[in-house]
Amino acid sequence: MGIKVDINRELWPLGSEFRISRGSRKVSEVITVSISEENLTGRGECFPYARYKETLKSVEKQITEIILELNQNPCREYLRQLLPPGAARNAVDCALWDLEAKRANCRAWELAGLSPPEPLTTVYTLGVDEPEKMGELAFENSNRPILKLKMTGDGRDFDRVERIHSNAPNTKLVVDANEGWTIQQYLEYAPRFKELGVMMIEQPLPADQDSQLFSIPHPVAVCADESCHDTSTLEGLVGKYEMINIKLDKTGGLTEALELKEAASNLGFQIMVGCMIGTSLAMAPGLLVGQGASVVDLDGPLLLKDDREHGLEFIGSTINIPSSSLWG
Repeated sequence: MGIKVDINRELWPLGSEFRISRGSRKVSEVITVSISEENLTGRGECFPYARYKETLKSVEKQITEIILELNQNPCREYLRQLLPPGAARNAVDCALWDLEAKRANCRAWELAGLSPPEPLTTVYTLGVDEPEKMGELAFENSNRPILKLKMTGDGRDFDRVERIHSNAPNTKLVVDANEGWTIQQYLEYAPRFKELGVMMIEQPLPADQDSQLFSIPHPVAVCADESCHDTSTLEGLVGKYEMINIKLDKTGGLTEALELKEAASNLGFQIMVGCMIGTSLAMAPGLLVGQGASVVDLDGPLLLKDDREHGLEFIGSTINIPSSSLWG
């Protein structure tokens, strides 16, 4: 008996408008994939991202076109031959992990040969806003261990970080420019941000300009996000970055993400696990990648107005292990 694949679009309103350097959104548009075999169903979720030329329609098309072939051999390794890294493969890969765990009557980490996961502490992300507004939000969240601050390159980023540090002086800070800075801005901000409690700067420069990071000081760790996709991109990051951001929507799922984590660690990179804005279904596989990571950014559900049923339990910034009713 073959498998049945269902593809669905879902819209999840955000608690408030969320802005980064490239634009803003009020709704998270995701695709879920359900793969059923007999009485078992595995699920996965992805977030098609325009930065990588993905749309809801293009991702649906990618998945639809491989269903017949996947039916002949519904396994994760074969999937890697059918789809490139990206959102489409992520949703299918994670659904296959979930289905395989149900078949074996075990948890996904057991299938992966990993130790039982521990709860993780996630950053909490503040979208781009006026310095005063971001400062107010920082004060409201000053009890959180780590805040991630979206920057925009509009000349007011130092004011933003200074205001946030003043209002949350005991909170560690991560700054994410989303490719929005020039090299001059990085050179100006990096040493000053270190004095304001910033522990890492994520993707300061456009990915096609990051060779400039080779020959300049790094007062704090610099993390590759848009410059890092899967294992094939890793070698080109050596000497430019100290950390990489592993997102399942970039790697094409948990399978490649675990391999990327191991390869990056062997090269001496620190690990960050990140996410797009999605529900707990999208975050749950990332908890396995996040074990032992230097930075965990799996706060997607905290930015939504509501989460899906059986969602992750967040206690402050601590994420507890997903139930098998959610995933894996």
